[in-house]
Amino acid sequence: MPKEFEIAREFEVDATPEEVWEAVTAGTGGWLWPMEAPEPRVGGKGPFGSEVTAWDPPHRYTNRVEDVEGISEQTLNQLDYTIEPREDGRRAWVRYVHSGVFVDDWDNQYDGAAKHTAFYLHTLRQYLTRFAGRKITAFATFDGPEASGGADALTVVGRALGLADDTAEGARVQAEGPGGKRFEAVVDYRDPYFIGLRTDDALIRFFGRNHWGHRVGMSVHDFAPGADAEADETAWKGWLNGVFSQP
Repeated sequence: MPKEFEIAREFEVDATPEEVWEAVTAGTGGWLWPMEAPEPRVGGKGPFGSEVTAWDPPHRYTNRVEDVEGISEQTLNQLDYTIEPREDGRRAWVRYVHSGVFVDDWDNQYDGAAKHTAFYLHTLRQYLTRFAGRKITAFATFDGPEASGGADALTVVGRALGLADDTAEGARVQAEGPGGKRFEAVVDYRDPYFIGLRTDDALIRFFGRNHWGHRVGMSVHDFAPGADAEADETAWKGWLNGVFSQP
């Protein structure tokens, strides 16, 4: 049966309110996925067919959509950002509220959305504090093969990257990526559901959506000069397919 949900999170970040505002309204490819910037007015068109219902830069932005396009599990979706200055505007406090209506499988849908929210907002903070002032050059996102839907799929991914099962957040590692090439990275996020790697030029994210009945997903936020989204996808998708083609 359809049922309402609300996911609310609050955090402070070492970025100005203006930088946070830019990230959530125009710089989404740096931390979430590239989406159409909203028309800067109440009643304007927002991303994915939504309508802007609050617009007060750099303090409040809300968009709302009914009959969410392409998502049969959801009939209403609203995203609300409240941003306040801290320390004379050198830092920002952010309250994020995602609400709406899930049509069915409510517990599973809510659990997945809540855990993804924590990871996405973490990536937003990484973007704001580690890549401040850098425009994203390329973004790629994709799912693994059917075999990446198994119960231990994200564990398999971690081991393929060269991470020990107990490698924790904050560790500096020599990870193994496409073509067997090793690269230096920081494990900026790790729990049973997600792995986040940060390099000097990229945020590389692994989503353990196998926990919610789907396949492992990946996204690459690439800030390197001359980076190419198609090349990133080809390389990393080939790597992910290879991880799950092993006997």
